[in-house]
Amino acid sequence: MAKLSAARYGKDNIRVYKVHRDEATKTHTVIEMTVCVLLEGDIETSYTEADNSVVVATDTMKNTVYIMAKQHPVTPPELFASITASHFVETYKHIHAAHVSVIVHRWSRMNVDGTSHPHSFFRDGAETRNVQATATEGSGISVRSAIAGLLVLKSTGSQFHNFVRNEYTTLPDVYDRILSTEVDAGWTWKTFADVKAVEAGVAEFDKAYEGARNITMKTFATDDSASVQNTMYKMCQQILDLVPAVEDVDYSLPNKHYFEIDLSWHKGLKNTGKDAEVYAPQSNPNGLIKCTVSRGS
Repeated sequence: MAKLSAARYGKDNIRVYKVHRDEATKTHTVIEMTVCVLLEGDIETSYTEADNSVVVATDTMKNTVYIMAKQHPVTPPELFASITASHFVETYKHIHAAHVSVIVHRWSRMNVDGTSHPHSFFRDGAETRNVQATATEGSGISVRSAIAGLLVLKSTGSQFHNFVRNEYTTLPDVYDRILSTEVDAGWTWKTFADVKAVEAGVAEFDKAYEGARNITMKTFATDDSASVQNTMYKMCQQILDLVPAVEDVDYSLPNKHYFEIDLSWHKGLKNTGKDAEVYAPQSNPNGLIKCTVSRGS
């Protein structure tokens, strides 16, 4: 006999743009987000009995996100996601959990003739600031903040050697290599009792984001990396030290390879080892290294 063991549904890719206009300075501040809402609760019959009476239409979810964005701050995104998730649980008694994810796209202010322009911006790369907030009836609000799509590279200061070697191994020990990755880093906050508790911690969210981003880039740049594993662990440790309200930190780092090209076939041209200058960037396959570091008991 079949049984519905899990179900959630919602609206994905809700695109939201909000502008704040400071009439005193005539300066505009803009935020662009992509939002996803997923609901859980007493919705089984919509699947098993074609009973739509328990369904909050996904179009209603989209409209709700727009209204929440009008009526509430959208920064920091941790607060907006928490307000929106809590709204669904509080408004619909048969909905017991609401998952709201927010992707914030980077619009940076233009500098024109040495002066910040009041209302012109440029898309500052593919990096995004991401948030996942889940409001659960009777259990509070869980929040995970993240950096995604931050592409970094250094041309030296990385090595990889003394790894397991057997009959399947062809990779040589490397004592100096290019290291490049696309950072996906997240940190999970201690559970908040309600939206008021989230509001009380608002000042910490931007501080944690900027701190985690700075730690990531500084450690990446300055660490004489013995491995991606060791470097990412150092990043996690520093973020935990910086933000006491965070329970754990996780990283997912693909190792984007750059291979030397042997050009000796062309008139003995040297382009390997200490003579390497021209490399072939590789799209795949690539290494993928992940970890989660939590506070000790």
